[in-house]
Amino acid sequence: MDLPSRPPSLATVVLLTLLCWSRSSGQDALQLFHKMQRALGGAEKIASVRDFEQTVRADAWDYSGNPMGVVHKRVRFVRPSYLRVDQVGRGDTWVLYFDGTSGWEILPDGTVAELKGGELRFARIYLNGLELNTWLADRDPPYVLGSPARNVITIGPKDNSFPASEITLDPLTFLPIKEKGISHADPDHPASVETRIGQWQVVDGVKFPGLITKFHNSTKLAEITVEMTKLNGGLKAEASMALRGDCRTPQVHCLLEPFQHPARS
Repeated sequence: MDLPSRPPSLATVVLLTLLCWSRSSGQDALQLFHKMQRALGGAEKIASVRDFEQTVRADAWDYSGNPMGVVHKRVRFVRPSYLRVDQVGRGDTWVLYFDGTSGWEILPDGTVAELKGGELRFARIYLNGLELNTWLADRDPPYVLGSPARNVITIGPKDNSFPASEITLDPLTFLPIKEKGISHADPDHPASVETRIGQWQVVDGVKFPGLITKFHNSTKLAEITVEMTKLNGGLKAEASMALRGDCRTPQVHCLLEPFQHPARS
């Protein structure tokens, strides 16, 4: 004899609905992510980049809106995890080297310090947030993708080891036009950050933004113009990517020097 089935509880209905939505959302997120990849040049093209070098010029402002002059930055990256950043600007001159596990920095006063605490976390977040890494997030198991709204992708770590970012895509081209997240540029004072992206340029078949505008807590802090992007130029992932000894306090010309380790006092 068949017994009448008990109608599902409201909680069961809600749970099933959420599970179905989650699966659908995950599928939509992956499909949307792949559309973005294709727009950028394709996953294989992006993955073929072994090393990356970029120099930018930025007009900068402080948190009160006062002009801070021009900032120059040079970023070098060698897969899988070698990162070197040189920045020169009024009151904001520094150098960072990170090999994915440890590293060092040169502070504005010329002091060389090992990365630790908030500075080590900043380096990890900087490395994970590089475009060439986030654009291949679907190939990296620690990442999880989401799509909270139409033409919006979220990319973040499963273990919450660094903040997730939210990328809004152009509905026609599927290229990123805006990104939101949390900045740890000041490790002790995280800030909400919005990045507006445009003027795309093609470099060896991969598209990179040529104009980037950054806002921290809704205050405009930088308008960045990309001066040069080079892919697969033969950068080497030696154990030390550093400045020459005479560039301990970096100047613009020092940004062009080859990798060596700085002399320590």
